[in-house]
Amino acid sequence: MQATRQHLLCIFEAALQAVNGKSVVEDAFKTDMHNFQEFHVVAIGKAADAMLQGVPGQNIKSGLIISKHGHISKILQQDSRLVCIESDHPIPGKASIKAGQALLDYLSQLPQKAPCLFLISGGTSALVEVLQEGYKLTDLQEMNHYLLANDYSIDEINNKRRQLSRIKGGGLWDYLGNRDVYCLMISDVADDDPAIIGSGLLFPVPENRNLVWTIIASLNDAKQAATKKARELGYKVVVVSEFLNGNAEYVAKECVATLNNNPGTLFIWGGETTVTLPETPGKGGRNQHLALAAAIEMDGLNDCVLLAAGTDGSDGNTFATGAIVDALSVRKAKLKSWQATDYLQKADSNTFFSQTGELLITGATGTNVMDLIIAINK
Repeated sequence: MQATRQHLLCIFEAALQAVNGKSVVEDAFKTDMHNFQEFHVVAIGKAADAMLQGVPGQNIKSGLIISKHGHISKILQQDSRLVCIESDHPIPGKASIKAGQALLDYLSQLPQKAPCLFLISGGTSALVEVLQEGYKLTDLQEMNHYLLANDYSIDEINNKRRQLSRIKGGGLWDYLGNRDVYCLMISDVADDDPAIIGSGLLFPVPENRNLVWTIIASLNDAKQAATKKARELGYKVVVVSEFLNGNAEYVAKECVATLNNNPGTLFIWGGETTVTLPETPGKGGRNQHLALAAAIEMDGLNDCVLLAAGTDGSDGNTFATGAIVDALSVRKAKLKSWQATDYLQKADSNTFFSQTGELLITGATGTNVMDLIIAINK
């Protein structure tokens, strides 16, 4: 099964490369954006660094980049044209409020009518915030903790976030002045709804404003690239078009059942599941949780291999982005007296996979188009 594991990793890597922020922005400037000159650029999200690096240097007049702690490269930090701000994710913190004020300050000092280019990717909702009057940071944090721990989807979470925000849900237009605005987005939401990506900083668009926007990378792009690579490796492939959501444990059972009923076929799923956390959860994330639940279901199915991973390089409160498991994962744990079900109940999948050596660690990927599950029962 080692060769199959390596193939799944290659397929996953091909998917990441297809939606890398730098390359998709470069492509946009070769096609849709090729006639434009200088912009003041605002890049926000987990893929902000890669996306900003994709903008040709001669097109950047000035810039503001807001991303996760540790996600801004030295090459951008050393660019005198740029203001670089590291902020909090997935739970907004004091840095998120400071980043929100920095965004307003940056926009306020731009020359009137100077064009502005926004580069938006997943994570924006937590990384930058300006709260409505009457709300405190603790209100926002408590809401986020509750929603993330109780099976709420990203769409539902972002809808709640917008209610507390002065800049989400199109509110940022109040601070943009009379200028042309352009926006390139990497979608991390179902149906690629721009009003949900980043909680809709620029959506809906007021009737008297002009916005030129496009989504330059999505989950579907990643799935197509994964399919191409899998076929090059000689696999019969089925791409599941249905968006994968709901409880991670239930989804894991459904995926393994599909594999069991279709031997010899490699399946590719995409989406974003949820996890209901116990009162005192361990370390993990939805992808590691799903992989552990799948490993338990696969015990006894000798030829199954499954990879579950986030495309952004992170999963929950860990440095891993997912895990890759096979039919022997649980058996190996039993030989050391580890009970996989105990780790699942405690939402402590990262600890389990740290011990089995099955974590998938990529670091920041420069993109974020939700999660992929790639699996086969040979």
